[in-house]
Amino acid sequence: MALVSINPSNQEVIDKYPVFSKAAVDLALVQAGKAFLEWRDTGFNFRRTCFMKCSEYLLDNKSKFASLITKEMGKPITQSVSEIEKCAWVCEYYAVMAQDFLKDEHIESDATESFVSYEPLGTIFAIMPWNFPFWQVFRFAAPALMAGNTAVLKHASNVPQCALAIEEVFKNSGFHDNVFQSLLINNDIVEDVIADPAIKAVTITGSEAAGSIVASTSGKHIKKTVLELGGSDPFIVLPDAEIDRAAQVAADSRLLNSGQSCIAAKRFIVVSSVFDEFLDSLKKYASEYVPANPLSPDAKLGPLAREDLVQSLLRQVDKSLEQGAVLTWGGGRPDLDGSFVNPAILTNVQPGMPAWEEELFGPVFSLIKVESEEEAIRVANDNRYGLGASLWTSDMPKAIELAKGIESGAVFINGLVKSDPRLPFGGIKKSGYGRELSTLGIKEFVNAKTVWIK
Repeated sequence: MALVSINPSNQEVIDKYPVFSKAAVDLALVQAGKAFLEWRDTGFNFRRTCFMKCSEYLLDNKSKFASLITKEMGKPITQSVSEIEKCAWVCEYYAVMAQDFLKDEHIESDATESFVSYEPLGTIFAIMPWNFPFWQVFRFAAPALMAGNTAVLKHASNVPQCALAIEEVFKNSGFHDNVFQSLLINNDIVEDVIADPAIKAVTITGSEAAGSIVASTSGKHIKKTVLELGGSDPFIVLPDAEIDRAAQVAADSRLLNSGQSCIAAKRFIVVSSVFDEFLDSLKKYASEYVPANPLSPDAKLGPLAREDLVQSLLRQVDKSLEQGAVLTWGGGRPDLDGSFVNPAILTNVQPGMPAWEEELFGPVFSLIKVESEEEAIRVANDNRYGLGASLWTSDMPKAIELAKGIESGAVFINGLVKSDPRLPFGGIKKSGYGRELSTLGIKEFVNAKTVWIK
């Protein structure tokens, strides 16, 4: 079976790619293991040079790569350009910081000298999604490879061109052969790859269901995992918030990448005294997002990445409406070819509805009215996910105290939840475990070895 690249803007087939045979996969894993034996000994200076070249190569070719992202999964072109620029940033960040993050950590003990040495594990298997097809890969690869590991990538089946392009970036940036390889494979072989002795650890960004399978298989073979899974992030608006600014950021947070982001705000929890004001402002800013050809420099809202994703989202919306939610604004599909969906605002969202319980991966706002800040925090935590949260208030001491009570991997006060190479990224509950980025991210796939000397 071939991997098919389809332009979601018009449903045209871009190209087809044959999947790797079992022999090809086995060879790639052997090659990755051999490459590790050399790569781990190159030292930080050499790896730093490679990643600085990698950053430069990304920036020099950002128009080409951005166009590839947009054609293959539908992201508006200006957002695709920003994605490539962010990949260049994470390469530079770890090129500069990795050695300091992984330096020996001396600890007082009963020894003459004792310290912790951070050493690479080997080949890491990365299973990555389509929604940020370059960024998701580079935010894993930069710290993992700077630490001395090698990597094999199983990218989402609908972005094979991006997978091959990322391999091209590493090949053209001075990295040793087979330090990074893209495997064009289907899901049916993933468990076999995890089980292979060449694989020392696994990282996945994907759905809760996929993460459960990966964690189970990895656990069976006693291999470290990092899981970054779904999110149904709360966006909490308290009465003393700057309402118009909160609504503007709410629109951006929900509609960036056509709503296809794990850390997009999805549940908008608003205290009743400012609910109507927030709703009016939200409609104003959401109306600026009009479905359009994502290759247009003016486009702010592209299609969803696949038609089956459209149908899944619409079923969630329809079921919520059947259970009493109200379509207050927008909704439906525009008169365009491709997998486009109009933004929609749902109100009267209640427990038990998909709009309350599930992750809606598309341009749909779920508005929830509450009577107090205490209820707002309770509702925010009443969800099986815990990736990010946004809290809006002008009272900073109160905000910091409330943030500590929100069950999530991150809380952004008066701002849009985002990933940043300098800050740890990850979730709790069904959103997964482990951290990417910052010093915590690079230490996920190393052996923290205690050395004791007398």
